[in-house]
Amino acid sequence: MRVRLLGSLLLLAALAAPAHGQDGPRDAATAQNAAQAFGLYLDGVLKSGGEPNFIKPPAADLFRHIFDVAALKALPPAKADDIPWLLRWGAAVDQSYKRIVLYGLQPGQPIDQLVMRRNMSEYQDQCALVMSFLIRFEARQATTLTLFLEQLPQEQRTPARAAGLQQARSGSAQTITGAITAMTEGMKPGNARLIAGALRDTRDIWAGYIMPDDRSRITRLIAETPATVKDREAQKNLAAFADALTAAK
Repeated sequence: MRVRLLGSLLLLAALAAPAHGQDGPRDAATAQNAAQAFGLYLDGVLKSGGEPNFIKPPAADLFRHIFDVAALKALPPAKADDIPWLLRWGAAVDQSYKRIVLYGLQPGQPIDQLVMRRNMSEYQDQCALVMSFLIRFEARQATTLTLFLEQLPQEQRTPARAAGLQQARSGSAQTITGAITAMTEGMKPGNARLIAGALRDTRDIWAGYIMPDDRSRITRLIAETPATVKDREAQKNLAAFADALTAAK
């Protein structure tokens, strides 16, 4: 009873904030609360031996508040001091995505690639939504991180911060590479369009942020996609993304 009551309270807290607000800290708090309730929901379903239903409440509502593209788009322009709440929202996103792709494994169990592939296929619609959100969210993080480093005095631009920036840029390239690869592995056309649209919309940010070697690698990967990504709109958007990376200096 206590667990069910806690889950209900967390759900109420998650749904209390307006769906499409323009307040990053509030949206991050909503995502955090929803992620906690989402975890409790998945724990309960796993314990019962069932399968999660992501298209009906409560999971659908909680999922929407964690990976809220509309709220992300509604935010004002990025600022250097957005980092704390972006980290909180990002943690909720990471935690929840892992719970989806690793569903079926008990806590402490080693990662099972077969389980991951099964979940990526079974919950493809949700995974595509997550990838689309991540591309946009990490683009926002990239802008914020760049603004933060630019406003630092020279003496605070340490080698450790430079190394952290390189790691962040590499991580974003991995996110994009993973999303494009997922598109080539039998993804539904609508899901491929969703991811390709996110790449198109954020292409100018990535063109100036991703490191040259990663840009080249990603453009080569996109050049190979017509054999497996047949949707014309998705291909058009991937081409626009690749063109922006190629044109970057």
